[in-house]
Amino acid sequence: MIIRKGVATDVPQLFELVQELALYEKAPQEVTNTPEQMLRDGFGDQPLFGVLVTEIENKIVAMSLYYFRYSTWKGKRLYLEDIIVKEAYRGRGLGKALFDATIEEARQTNCTGMMWQVLDWNEPAINFYKQFGTRFDTEWWNCHLDFDK
Repeated sequence: MIIRKGVATDVPQLFELVQELALYEKAPQEVTNTPEQMLRDGFGDQPLFGVLVTEIENKIVAMSLYYFRYSTWKGKRLYLEDIIVKEAYRGRGLGKALFDATIEEARQTNCTGMMWQVLDWNEPAINFYKQFGTRFDTEWWNCHLDFDK
């Protein structure tokens, strides 16, 4: 197992992981992103996100996609958008290793902490995050505005 920073040539495999996550979350129709957009947004002149990947036998089997946000109360925070492990590779410790690497990325980039979301029905993920001493908020609601292109 190798964990490394993602590069532009990884985008096709990263997008496959995104699609697998959408199926798992029962929302494949919600994916409007494209590999081309991911390439531009993650590996262009002004990257909007970073990604760590886990490789086994030269194949990407997991990823952690993150970006930085700023809290008026806490300062710079790493926001973990998604951590995805291919179904066939779950239960082998890859998720924990990748999550630990993401925590280290937050520390190395001078973040004051890390944030993410988890679906309330996703018990395996909730139990996974509990092992790290995660604080779960119950007071905040997610709000969204979606724009047509």
